[in-house]
Amino acid sequence: MKNLSTWLLVMFMVMFWGFRIIVAVMGELSIEFPFTPLNQQMEVILLFVTLLCIILVVKRKVVGALIYLLTYGMYFGVDLMNNISLIIGAEGTLSINTYSNTFASLIGMIIAIAVILDILLDKSRKNNPKDKKTDWFYKNEKFDRQMDERADKNNYRTL
Repeated sequence: MKNLSTWLLVMFMVMFWGFRIIVAVMGELSIEFPFTPLNQQMEVILLFVTLLCIILVVKRKVVGALIYLLTYGMYFGVDLMNNISLIIGAEGTLSINTYSNTFASLIGMIIAIAVILDILLDKSRKNNPKDKKTDWFYKNEKFDRQMDERADKNNYRTL
């Protein structure tokens, strides 16, 4: 992780993960909180999957960002679309939970899309990146053979 954008996105992922832990605990304990879990069992599963995805994103694996986007898209994306259509079609007043869950779902989707875009657009994330400063030494077998042959012929006497 050499980019500042990657560090910032991982920090946002961890902060949102911590926020979802708080939401899950508040929902399990039935404490009044503006945010409510959409599905308590899926929330716990999603927390563990997110932890795995954070580790994979730190290692710059596309699989981690893809799993993160898919799980958040299935969990928060569906809720986001349902809540937006509910807000647009609402004739009366809606509860604060509807608006706060819509906001939290929007933030989750923005982070997931930003993570996948950051990894896909990063040019230095290859498994074996080319480093012109050191590859001439470490990946040049012809040079190694020349040095070995020359070193074998030079037998100097010591006094």
